[in-house]
This record gives sequence, C-alpha cells and structure tokens, in this order.
Amino acid sequence: MTICWLKIHYKAVGPRNERVLLMVHGSESSLRTWDVITQKLKGRYRVVRLDLPSYGLSDGPTDEALKVLVPTDIPIGVLDHLNVKKVTYVGVSSGGTMGMYLAARRPDMVERLILSNTPSDPVDTSHLKLSPEFIAAMDRAQKSGFRDQDFWVQFLNYFAGDAKRMSARTHKEYYDFYRRVPEKNLIGLIARIGDGKQATIEMAKVRKPVLLLWGTADPLLPESALNAIGRYLSNAQISKVAMPDVGHYPPLEVPERFAQMIAAYIEAGTPILPAEQ
Repeated sequence: MTICWLKIHYKAVGPRNERVLLMVHGSESSLRTWDVITQKLKGRYRVVRLDLPSYGLSDGPTDEALKVLVPTDIPIGVLDHLNVKKVTYVGVSSGGTMGMYLAARRPDMVERLILSNTPSDPVDTSHLKLSPEFIAAMDRAQKSGFRDQDFWVQFLNYFAGDAKRMSARTHKEYYDFYRRVPEKNLIGLIARIGDGKQATIEMAKVRKPVLLLWGTADPLLPESALNAIGRYLSNAQISKVAMPDVGHYPPLEVPERFAQMIAAYIEAGTPILPAEQ
C-alpha cells in the first residue's frame, strides 16, 4: 500500500472476524521478526505485520514525506487501509515505542499493548561491553560502508541471551535485507525517545492495559529499563514478565514462548477490558 508517496509492505493473515494483533518490529529488523509467532497465532487471531519505512521491503521516507508525516501515521495508515478499528499492539524495541505513541494519540484504536525491551529513556550505549569479534565487525563496516554477513552474526549473537537460539537462517535474513541502498532518511519515521521530554508526556497519556514482556539478559535495556518504563507508564494498567535467559529480541530468540504469553495475556490476563477512556 502507499502512504503519502511511500510504499509500505505489510502482511495480514488469519480469520477476518477474529481479534487483530498488530505486530511491529524494532530498528535493524523487519516484519520477519514475527514469522514464527505469526504461524503459532494466525489460527486464532488476525495478525497484521508491517515493515517500517526504510526497513524490510518498505520505502524509505523522502524529504517530502517527512514534511507531512509523523511516525504514527504509518500504522494508522495501514490499519485504515485494512479497515481495522481496534488492535492489540505488539512491539519490540523501537517498535514498542511506536505502540506507546499510537496508544497516546489514538486510544480508540489500541485495546492493549504488549511491549518487549522498549526504551523509555534516551538510549545510552556507553555501558556496553562489546566482544572483540563484534568490535572487529563494526570496524570493517565503518571502513567499507557495508555490513557483511559476519557483522550480522556478531550483532544478533551479542544481543541474544543465548546465541545458540539465533539460527543461521536468521543471520542470513538480516544480511540479505540490509544489502539495500542506504537510505537518506533512515530513521526519519521511526519512533524515538529523543531527549525524553515529549516521550515522558506521551507515555503518561497511555491508559490501557500493558504487558511488559522483557528479556532481562539484554545488554542494552536490562531489568532497570523494565522498571523504568513501568514508572513512565504511570496511568496504564501494568503487568510484567521478566525472562532472565533472554536478550534484546525475545520474538526472535524465544518465539514459541512469546506467542504463548501473548495469548495468555489476551485471553486470561485481560479478557475483560476497562471501559474506554
């Protein structure tokens, strides 16, 4: 579909009369983040996934598009195109940030949020202790302007709780998707925390049930980040599940477990939603 000159790639599967899950990936990813989870859940839900602008098979934003669009226009445009009125929003990393902003802007559209390893403060990488192999891969990428296959092996393994869970297929998919021509406005329509000031205001607007489903072995956003986002979502109804053996990308690392907890939260944790606020 096209939103203001941008072609946005999406997939929608599952029964049309069932509840809708909107699944949004994070930075450096694509809708394939949700492949296994979609297979597990598409029999009982309508599952909608999209590639955010600049990622996967979606266009990168043009200068013209950035003048008239904000990040949340992308999921709203896809859902309007599909005539979907309400969703359970599932997001990982910056995809979760998009969900918080969407729930703040369009509370009528979001029934509940399931957020995984999502930043709530400006992201600080100064504490990261990178492996020599990852440092070498980053150095090669900086010098060549190209991220080779070993870069993605090191990247995904570093951010995993257990690197053995990251398959060779996943490594290859990341390599294949990021051989595209560099985008001028790579993160122009990606939801970001920025300096945190406006993000804090937006997070306080969220008044929906929220499941924080967290890999606390994440070197970037560990358990302290889980606790922080719970404080910022001060008007939401918070539930938390911490997975101490999982890293920054739980949907990639433990998709079967993640799918089970999505269904349990919707059907047992929050089967009766509060009145619209």
